[in-house]
Amino acid sequence: MNLADLSAASQPSPTTPQCSAKGCRADAVWVLAWNNPKLHTPERRKTWLACDEHREHLSQFLGVRGFLKDVVTLAEWDSAGEQG
Repeated sequence: MNLADLSAASQPSPTTPQCSAKGCRADAVWVLAWNNPKLHTPERRKTWLACDEHREHLSQFLGVRGFLKDVVTLAEWDSAGEQG
């Protein structure tokens, strides 16, 4: 581990949810609900967050594998209380 890694690790986590795309620090707008049927029960939902720019890419990544179950706005997800 180098000093840059230590510095990043000591930074407080963002208060606004951020996009799950690698290297993206944009505010999340979308929730991609998914599960891996080989590992999770059918009702279980894991989530990735996405900004507008990465929603389609992340959806395709999960969709090709048959994992994607739903895509909703972060506001809809929060109001439904479906934190997962």
